[in-house]
Amino acid sequence: MNFLAHLYLSGENEEIIIGNFIADHVKGKAIDKFSDGIKLGILLHREIDRYTDSHPVFISTKNRLAVNYKKYAGVIADMFYDHFLSANWMDYSDENIDSFTHRMYKIIMKKYFILPPKTKRLLPFMAKDNWLKAYGTIDGLERALSGMARRTPFESGMENAVTDLIKDYDIYKSEFDSFFSEIKIFVGEMNYPPR
Repeated sequence: MNFLAHLYLSGENEEIIIGNFIADHVKGKAIDKFSDGIKLGILLHREIDRYTDSHPVFISTKNRLAVNYKKYAGVIADMFYDHFLSANWMDYSDENIDSFTHRMYKIIMKKYFILPPKTKRLLPFMAKDNWLKAYGTIDGLERALSGMARRTPFESGMENAVTDLIKDYDIYKSEFDSFFSEIKIFVGEMNYPPR
């Protein structure tokens, strides 16, 4: 799962939203400097990632992509899944995607001063161009993957992944639909504050 799905699965608690958003940039004991609510969000993010990485449907998506993208297959699968969530947002939420994404950026920006350095660098660009919504278009997804490809230390080929998505769009969408219905249940059954 990438940023949009993590935020969607965070519920309404602002500290959990922030923790879930920053979790990839919080390593080791750095978690200890955050409030209990933000720690819960970080731990929620890690549980979502653990569940995702071990789920047979996600593994199937990742394995199909691994043929061309090797170790970057999981990152691309995460992005494909955010694409389907964004593109089909009204199937999952009563709040329109513009309202949701702007509300998320506003919540996270309120705590800008405590964000990890990587998050501080990323967030203004993400909010300015509303990456979370842009994932829902092929062009927006291609821009995001191309940007990631430029930042990887090794040749990833991620900038070409949209071609694979278009070729097998219905297969990837079916896998997303199946997986996402299950991860929503998984997160809903966790002992986090009321959603």
